Amino acid sequence: MSTFPPPFYRWRPHPWHGLNAGSEAPAVVTAYIEITPFDSVKYEIDKQTGYTHVDRPQRSSAQPPTLYGFIPRTYCGTRVKALSGPEAERGDGDPLDICVVSERPINRADITLKARVVGGLQMIDGGEADDKIVAVLRNDLFWGHARELSDLPEKLIERLTHYFLTYKMVPGRESKATITKTYDHDHAQDVVRASMADYDETYGS
Repeated sequence: MSTFPPPFYRWRPHPWHGLNAGSEAPAVVTAYIEITPFDSVKYEIDKQTGYTHVDRPQRSSAQPPTLYGFIPRTYCGTRVKALSGPEAERGDGDPLDICVVSERPINRADITLKARVVGGLQMIDGGEADDKIVAVLRNDLFWGHARELSDLPEKLIERLTHYFLTYKMVPGRESKATITKTYDHDHAQDVVRASMADYDETYGS
């Protein structure tokens, strides 16, 4: 009987648990993309099956200004919470979110890519640490030079901040989300490392 050459996945791997953060993490990571800048619907990975499902239509016309997804085999637990300061009561129990800047429009989700970490947004949502790592598509011809958050346009970071502060808002209710600060690539890499360690503690390496 013939066999397939390694590596070969007989079944589709779970995007969160079956893939990995990448051999160059935390500097360059694998990102699984759930949402594109063209989506007016909030898609999320179904944690049980690994398929992308519709979480909710967005209430407003706001759309994410970058690709948006998560880093496989990461988890926002006690270590991520510790890096978020006293405002965070706990990690949010999800994989670590990542926003990826690309000069060329990528209009497909349910894909993976390699991204260089340049910084992040320290977000607290209802007492939970919910950091957003900011990265650029590796080898991007326009943004590939970026190494720090300050290498990206200030208005882009402003748009990211506005999106995450408003994308869950319900008319008549007070938002529970705050962004306490932005940070550079050194701290962002510490957050990635912490989330990888939280994952290993929670699910095993």
